[in-house]
Amino acid sequence: MRHAVSLSAHGPAFGVNPRVGCAIYAAAADGSLGELIAEGWHRGAGTPHAEVDALSKLSPEQSRGATAVVTLEPCNHFGHTGPCSEALIAAGIGRVVYAVSDPGQHSGGGAERLRQAGVTVEAGILVDEVEEAMRVWLTAERLRRPFVTLKWASSLDGRSAADDGTSQWITGTAARQRVHEQRERSDAILVGTGTVLADDPSLTARGDAGELMPHQPIPVVVGQTAIPAGARVLHHPQPAIVTASRDLPGILGDLFDRGIRHAFVEGGPTLASAFIASGLVDEYLVYLAPVLLGGDGLATGDIGVHRIGEARRLRIDSVERLGDDLLVVARPVSAAHPPTGKKK
Repeated sequence: MRHAVSLSAHGPAFGVNPRVGCAIYAAAADGSLGELIAEGWHRGAGTPHAEVDALSKLSPEQSRGATAVVTLEPCNHFGHTGPCSEALIAAGIGRVVYAVSDPGQHSGGGAERLRQAGVTVEAGILVDEVEEAMRVWLTAERLRRPFVTLKWASSLDGRSAADDGTSQWITGTAARQRVHEQRERSDAILVGTGTVLADDPSLTARGDAGELMPHQPIPVVVGQTAIPAGARVLHHPQPAIVTASRDLPGILGDLFDRGIRHAFVEGGPTLASAFIASGLVDEYLVYLAPVLLGGDGLATGDIGVHRIGEARRLRIDSVERLGDDLLVVARPVSAAHPPTGKKK
């Protein structure tokens, strides 16, 4: 299963489809796994799914009775391609082992279809590791909204802009380039109209030399203030989505219906605070620069916390140094991941 997870990482991090890996092992007389005979992964919408990709490398004689190890329950629906469950049955696969059940409203049910056809099915193998590897897509499918990553850059005293409103550049080159890499792995990038008016950002994903990266996130502008026709975001390689709605769950639901599974929220403080207050943030990326700014240019504003007991508790996943800056990656504390420290 860990090998299947490593295969899944070859697929694109963005898009409507999950990153899935599949490893197929020859049938063994004693019931154990034989030698690895094929492997595959999903390369994006419209391409063969991981199971079909792996099966395409085998003859009918090789696949008959073999074991397929796949990170996600084989799908059971017709989309751009046929059901993987039917492909596995037709190939004569004798055993299917998977980690996570498919939460899709239309694609689930593959395991039951395989069992009906006489295929041995085992589920829940290394489920925690696979859940982590697929957390963006799984969160989106289960909540029917995009996975939300909130990013901001601030001084050590929590300011994202100086008193005159200037904010370029708080962090250094390495940190800014990492942001572009994170943009490229996202389906959409969200900003408020205040950021568009103050900074006129292009919201593109660019490489070290300033070139456009192969994948560009869809720019989404949120706010009731009109933005000028000459704003750079309106000349993005992807057509911009501009909405005056304040209904963040509604906006995210619309983005999900458009095929967006990962939303990268970049600012400014009004939009960031609204997402936090609404409990809609799944991951925080906080870039801290070794500078002090003072003043009123806080990275966040009112997030609905008025007493210490209402604090939004986070679990820090990692801290990384990028040049002189720090990148702190954190997630909201949930019942599944309680904070460490004193016992309750």
